[in-house]
Amino acid sequence: MSLWRSRDARRVFYAIAGGKAIGVGLILAVMWGLPNYFGRVAHAADAVAVHSECVNPLNTVWTLVAAFLVFFMQAGFLFLEAGFSRTRETVNVLLEGIVDTCLCGALFWAFGFAFMFGSGNGVIGLEYFFLRGAPETYGSTGVAIEAFWLFQFAFADTCSTITSGAMVGRTSFEGDLWYSLGVSGFIYPIFGHWAWGPDGWLNNIKPAAFHDFAGSTVVHTIGGFIALAGAMALGPRLGRKFARDGGGMMAGHNMTLAAVGGVILWFGWYGFNPGSTLSAMDMRGIGRVSMNTTLAACSGGLSALLLVYRRGKYWDCGITVNGFLAGLVAITCPCYWVSPTGAFILGGVAGIVCVLAIDLFEYLRVDDPVGAVSVHGVCGIWGTLSLGLFATGQYGAPGPTGPDTSAGVVTGLFYGGGTSQLIAQAVGSACIGGASFITALAMMYALKALGVLRLSAERELAGMDISEHGGPAYPDLVPLDGADPRRVLVSRDPSFVADARR
Repeated sequence: MSLWRSRDARRVFYAIAGGKAIGVGLILAVMWGLPNYFGRVAHAADAVAVHSECVNPLNTVWTLVAAFLVFFMQAGFLFLEAGFSRTRETVNVLLEGIVDTCLCGALFWAFGFAFMFGSGNGVIGLEYFFLRGAPETYGSTGVAIEAFWLFQFAFADTCSTITSGAMVGRTSFEGDLWYSLGVSGFIYPIFGHWAWGPDGWLNNIKPAAFHDFAGSTVVHTIGGFIALAGAMALGPRLGRKFARDGGGMMAGHNMTLAAVGGVILWFGWYGFNPGSTLSAMDMRGIGRVSMNTTLAACSGGLSALLLVYRRGKYWDCGITVNGFLAGLVAITCPCYWVSPTGAFILGGVAGIVCVLAIDLFEYLRVDDPVGAVSVHGVCGIWGTLSLGLFATGQYGAPGPTGPDTSAGVVTGLFYGGGTSQLIAQAVGSACIGGASFITALAMMYALKALGVLRLSAERELAGMDISEHGGPAYPDLVPLDGADPRRVLVSRDPSFVADARR
């Protein structure tokens, strides 16, 4: 009480109390105003539908950040594929990834985006060529159309890059350009429209629609089965001896690059999956997707590691990288609708499926240097089907201002939902995967018939970096003594050929 009689003490008290009152008032004002600014309905009495032409700045920035993360996955692919390939084809892997990105961007702007996301019919989109006539936002997402285009371009680029992994070491660079045009311009956007287009026919399956949250089927199964078609049309690399013939996989030249590339891909997946909400205001959904993505990757890596150790009593780095990538591929479809427990289980199964699939394709004498078909194609199928098993029945769809359950929730077999969702997932996976494989097989064999798909034996033995690109990635390992590398190509010196086989 004596302290309160002090003028200075009262002045300090009033200053602190007044400051706190002002601060609380400002916080309440921000809480009152920001939801309206960012598109959330502030009060039930003022509830109105968010206009599709109203750009939501928060959702747009969130989508752009996610797009940057997905695009950075290209660095991961370059590292991963270069590390799993041989020294003499490293430049080819790097340049193919870079040029494929440039080509994909041009094609997706010209007509790929229109085929995939324009309105048309259940099979193909027929508007927004060169983004002409496109609205301010895509649908009711509130995301600016340019930001949505960038996000989806990064997905298209990922699909095309997956394809190159199984075709490393013997595809001519001209062949790379031709099949990339087919994948980025036609196969990916047209078959992707079936699931993600505004009027895609798989959206209307009854009684349950097909769901693929971030692309286990649309991105990974399509990419993986195009890769299988390419590997089949090409045949194995010269000197490749399969396990059933007493051989095994040719060792990659740099496991450091491969491992770092795999982890970069894992990092980029945090744009791939959480970014597919297209809404920064679905905070719980973003958190759940991020956690599920992490757990599936962890269990996939561990299950693959332990399975191979049980067989050979050694700890395999390469298979562990492919194991956690398999978990990431599998969780990409169901990540919004499953629980953390479900994510951990289905990721662990994916790691085992990946190893068994690698064994299968080795037995079938399919030469896949990086395991692209097993990781992306086969585990993409498993991830898509797993939604029909593990969806908890708690979640609907992400909306521009938060989760939306107005159209119902997604429930899998293990949570009392019956088989309807599982059947829808099987139909979607089979139709998109099958159509992609058949179309890609026809394209690859046509390029082979034209003589542009595979390198000549002479050029392959000389090494793709020298014969296709004019120089090696590691000059100290392939000394040219100042000679023109294109002239070295025609050398018949046995010592040069022997050196090139390394």
